[in-house]
Amino acid sequence: MKAHRFLAALLAIALAPVLGSCSGGNDDDGLAVVIIGEPDSIFEDGLRLSAGAQLVRDATSSGIVALNAEGEVVPALGESWIVTEDGRSFIFRLRQLNWPDGEPLTAEDARASLVQSIAALRGTSLGLDLRKVEEIRAMTNRVIEIRLTGAMPEFLHLLAQPELAITRDGESIGPMVLERDGDTAILQPVAPETIGLPEIQGDRGDQRLRLRALPGEEANAAFSAGEAAALLDGSIFTLPLADTGPLSRGTIRVDPAIGLFGMIVTNEQGFLAETENREALSMAIDRIALVEQFRLSGWQPSARIVPSDLPGDNGQRGERWPSLSLNDRRAQARARVTSWSRSTGQNARVRIWLPAGPGSDRLVSALSLDFATIGVELRRVRFRQGADLVMIDRMARYPSARWFLNQFNCALVPGPCAPDADALVTESLRAGGAEEAANLLVEAEGALLAQEVYIPLGAPVRWSLVRSGLEGFSENPWARHPLYALAGVEAW
Repeated sequence: MKAHRFLAALLAIALAPVLGSCSGGNDDDGLAVVIIGEPDSIFEDGLRLSAGAQLVRDATSSGIVALNAEGEVVPALGESWIVTEDGRSFIFRLRQLNWPDGEPLTAEDARASLVQSIAALRGTSLGLDLRKVEEIRAMTNRVIEIRLTGAMPEFLHLLAQPELAITRDGESIGPMVLERDGDTAILQPVAPETIGLPEIQGDRGDQRLRLRALPGEEANAAFSAGEAAALLDGSIFTLPLADTGPLSRGTIRVDPAIGLFGMIVTNEQGFLAETENREALSMAIDRIALVEQFRLSGWQPSARIVPSDLPGDNGQRGERWPSLSLNDRRAQARARVTSWSRSTGQNARVRIWLPAGPGSDRLVSALSLDFATIGVELRRVRFRQGADLVMIDRMARYPSARWFLNQFNCALVPGPCAPDADALVTESLRAGGAEEAANLLVEAEGALLAQEVYIPLGAPVRWSLVRSGLEGFSENPWARHPLYALAGVEAW
């Protein structure tokens, strides 16, 4: 009997820290959420935002439309819209809302904000995406038209980006307001009546939210300690940190992400000066085995830049080297490396940069073995500036080949590029129809692949840890998880 009591006492002591923090980040101070990143990153301003800063902007500054927890386009400042038959004009009716100073939101406010943002985004990949916008005009006090150079069914997804939030003289309208407390962003729900909406009677059920950005290990430790109800924006570089054991406080949730995961060639000197050698590196990679070590189910490897399952895909995209096995590919690649080494008298060496993280360590180890099979030595470097290859892991903004191709525009990439591909993408902006535009974009991808400026691996990986019972979270292709939805705030 005494032994049983002793064991029970030991068990109580062991469980005390766990039971004492079972709130899972939900307490009188609001819902606690952590996102993987540098502490100050969630407070970034301007037009180049981290994932955390995008979430904060999305919660505090609304655009004409938004993406909900499922990644679907929903009304925001615009309460309804129509698309003309030719697909070139999007006409929005704005809600009757007030700015923080009490002045009403007008179509001219929205027009001026969008024109200013689009101008400021020139020289960025998002600015290239927005080249489809031909004209923006205020039709009436509450109706605004956005005219495009050609049909773009995915335009609403582009318009929902946080960088296109409607602002006026530094003011914005959103479902939440931001206060900063050290490294913590405190997001408080906005009372509907303060922005011109009807007052909601009774208990609204929403709550304030406290967001912190922490490096991967610290973010996972905070979630494991019950200091947060959700951990967001995990990537393949931090995936081994995820606590998924039987005593984990949450469930790992993996988004069906769309975007880029691979290596950009940043140096075209020496071994990488020849496109055939750059292709040899791509041919040597066992993409399936590369990610199998992370035990991810459903991940699709690819040696192409543009996924084959995007809306409007014309079926012309197939995987590269379809008639060659991995061993055949490596044999051809090895012959190229041997020929280059004999002609130059040099050993083939390549330097790579990846973000810090245990997942990166695994990737480098696997890639080193792959490249070694063709006689290439891979070395990891600490800084991007000293790398020949830079690993990228980028989420798509909207479901179109144009987004993928714009990421490698000659004005943006530091290494080799494909001017012919850029010209074809530009030509597609004014294509006569959807089929013509799709054909031009397929041709553009072919021109880009021919230059071997990028070594694709497959889709990016995005994971979150979510406490059981937390509502407002849903996996989606954009890995966007609105903070106001997690806090139970009804946006509009």
